[in-house]
This record gives sequence, structure tokens and C-alpha cells, in this order.
Amino acid sequence: MPEQKRIRREKKTVGEMVRLYCRERHGSGGELCPECQELLAYAFKRLDHCKFGESKPACGKCKVHCYKPELRQKIIGVMRYAGPKMIYHHPLIAVRHLLDGMKSK
Repeated sequence: MPEQKRIRREKKTVGEMVRLYCRERHGSGGELCPECQELLAYAFKRLDHCKFGESKPACGKCKVHCYKPELRQKIIGVMRYAGPKMIYHHPLIAVRHLLDGMKSK
């Protein structure tokens, strides 16, 4: 089954957030540190198995928490740090993510 447009967009968004977080918090430069590589791989795996597919709500608004508690706390920290900065680094992705979040209400 080909990857759905919504899932592909979510992967791009979370990928850019993790890269921004890692670069600024872990000083990783161009490559992700092992911890962030692991978190991003886990996030992609969860997105690949999201039961909502194209009708997927923004993860923060989802009623089903599919992340393990420890990794959920890590991704929340990444999003809280990188989310507000996305408008400066990746404005189109940030606006699209905000619109997706509004649709979920």
C-alpha cells in the first residue's frame, strides 16, 4: 500500500522538528545523534502503523496514545522546543501543521 499523503506530511514535520531539536540541543550539526535517530525511527514506525490513516488527527489531539510513555515524553519535549521555532525555520511546514491541528478539533 503506498504511503498516504497525510502520513508522509506528518513524517516530514516530525523529521524537521527532531532535526532542529537535535541540532540546537545536542549540537549535532548535520547528523542526528543516536538518541534522536532512535526517536525519529520510532515516530516513523508509529506513523506507519497509525490506524487512522488519512483521517489521522494531530498526534497531540489524538485520543489513542500509541507511544511508549518514555518516548512519548521525549517527543513532547522535542515538539515543545521545536514547534515554536518551526515558523522561522520551516514556515510552510509549520503553517500546514497548525492547519492540520485545527482540523482535528
